[in-house]
Amino acid sequence: MWAILSLLVENKPGILFKVTHLFRARNFNIDSISVGVTDNPDYSRMTITTIGDEKQVEQIVKQLDKMIDTVEVKHLDEHKSVYRELSLFKIKLSNANDSMEVNKLANAYGGKVHNVKKDSMMVELTATPDQTGAFEELAKPFGIIDVARTGVAALQRSES
Repeated sequence: MWAILSLLVENKPGILFKVTHLFRARNFNIDSISVGVTDNPDYSRMTITTIGDEKQVEQIVKQLDKMIDTVEVKHLDEHKSVYRELSLFKIKLSNANDSMEVNKLANAYGGKVHNVKKDSMMVELTATPDQTGAFEELAKPFGIIDVARTGVAALQRSES
């Protein structure tokens, strides 16, 4: 199962190493990780995506929760959360028609087009990982020159 973990941690040097070391020590892979300072500069929010069965995810959450610098750990329900990642795609343009087609594709996914050149264009996409993957599959026939993805940022929706 795919899991989104949200950690509120003390904003101290070395906390990223401690968290990633815990994953490595448990032979657990991190699919994506994004970290940013919160509205309170004493704390940072880490969003980690990983794959594991329910027992493995539960175990890693417990281990993360025991860490001294960890304030809060949540296993987010993807149906009760908002989660997105930023992706940049540099796409090859073989002819003038490709530019129009890639532009249509970008618009269909709410993307923004940047840096249009004779032989390539860049598309910025903010979407769920599934939507990003779908866009990527549709862009492959044009030729993807390069891709950069930020990793998932997520917050749990309010209850009321």
